[in-house]
Amino acid sequence: MSFAQTVLLAAFAGGTIFLGLPVGRLRALSTRWQVVLTTAAGGVILFLIYDVLSQAVAPVTVALDAAREGTGSAAEFGLYAAVLGGSVAFGLLSVTYLTQRIGARDSGIALTPRQVALGTAVGLGLHNFSEGLAIGQSAATGATTFALLLVIGFALHNTTEGFAIGAPLSRGEQPTWSFLGVAGVIGGGPTFLGGVLGYSIVSPLLSIAFLGLAAGALIFVFNEMMAVARRFSLPMVTGVALTLGLLVAFGTDFVLTAAGA
Repeated sequence: MSFAQTVLLAAFAGGTIFLGLPVGRLRALSTRWQVVLTTAAGGVILFLIYDVLSQAVAPVTVALDAAREGTGSAAEFGLYAAVLGGSVAFGLLSVTYLTQRIGARDSGIALTPRQVALGTAVGLGLHNFSEGLAIGQSAATGATTFALLLVIGFALHNTTEGFAIGAPLSRGEQPTWSFLGVAGVIGGGPTFLGGVLGYSIVSPLLSIAFLGLAAGALIFVFNEMMAVARRFSLPMVTGVALTLGLLVAFGTDFVLTAAGA
């Protein structure tokens, strides 16, 4: 697969995030439906935290097994583990710090829907950068079929990620199309950038670092979404919606895995 074909496919995989964004412009929703949308998006985010951490931990585990069996070094495992731990911590704490700096936490004021949406977009952007790396690296090493399967799988997944960005915006002031466009570029654009870099550089450490950053940012976003849901005081609705969002995300992943993506 050529470089041009790779970056075009990576752009397609990231671009499908725009399909789920229009949910943010829905209005005249009852309180119950606002809870459902927000918490179901939280379920998708919870799955993504699991998915991202699973991908990030895998090469660290491989390095540990290699060190234990004598085919690898303890130093390599230590480096991988340090990069993973440091990137997760930096992703979580940096977003928390920036939120405090802009005053969102002053006097106990919660994040606005737009801040939650942008935080989600940033976390997903970091995640999608690592997905772009996977596409680019697969294409560069000649695994064309696998690269195409990754594109299809990531494209389907990014649709649900667009929903996760847009759902918190269904309450409060209606977002403009330009705001949704910016959020989509932040969330989906890095897939394209990752495809470009991944075609040129094959680096497990780079992938671990961006996955760790994504996990940290998404942990912060999930906590904020649940704080919003708790304020509605509808625990059963919240629980059901969270479960549905989580199950739909897992179901989508199972389907893609069965298809070989």
